[in-house]
Amino acid sequence: MDFKFSAQQELMQQLMRSFAETEVKPLAAEIDETEQYPRGTVEKMAKNGMLGINIPAEYGGAGADSISYVIAIEELAKVCATTAIIMSAHTSLACGPLLSFGTEEQKQKYLVPLA
Repeated sequence: MDFKFSAQQELMQQLMRSFAETEVKPLAAEIDETEQYPRGTVEKMAKNGMLGINIPAEYGGAGADSISYVIAIEELAKVCATTAIIMSAHTSLACGPLLSFGTEEQKQKYLVPLA
């Protein structure tokens, strides 16, 4: 069994690591100390398509596989658990049920803007 990442997964790791180091890590201690929602960081993540990594492209996501999604969460969690949990909750708790159980109308209305 081959446990190496695919080229797409390696690219995801590089991109998320770079974002985490430059955009998230400098604010991580402040986020924890003030217990404030990192709105600016989350907006940057949304703008860069990071909140819909494993959502199919037809619904506005990147269409990446589950391993790429986990890689993204891991890279964020290395520098800020709060930001990683926000991304995970958004993708798994908000988008996941819509993707799995939503009607096509619900997916277009709610999932597309979230991805």
